[in-house]
Amino acid sequence: MSDLVLYELEGCPYCAKVKDKLAELDLEYESVMVPSAHAERTEVEEISGQTGVPVLVDEAHGVEGMPESDDIVAYLEKTYGEAS
Repeated sequence: MSDLVLYELEGCPYCAKVKDKLAELDLEYESVMVPSAHAERTEVEEISGQTGVPVLVDEAHGVEGMPESDDIVAYLEKTYGEAS
C-alpha cells in the first residue's frame, strides 16, 4: 500500500491537477473517491476538517489531511520533485 492517499471526486478539475502532478513525479498513491454530496463526505471531513477535495494524506511525512490543490502540488514538488 502506498503512503500517499488522495481523496478526490470524479470530474473535479482541482483533483485532476493534483493527479497530473502525481503522474509527472511517477508517484504511486491510493485513490479514495468521495460522494458527490458534501453532507456525505464524513471521512474526508474527519481527516481535513472540511468537505472539499482534493485532500492529500502522506503518512510517511506526517501529512494527515492537506487540502487545496495548489498547496498539494507545491508540497509534492518540494517533497518528491528532483532537486535541481
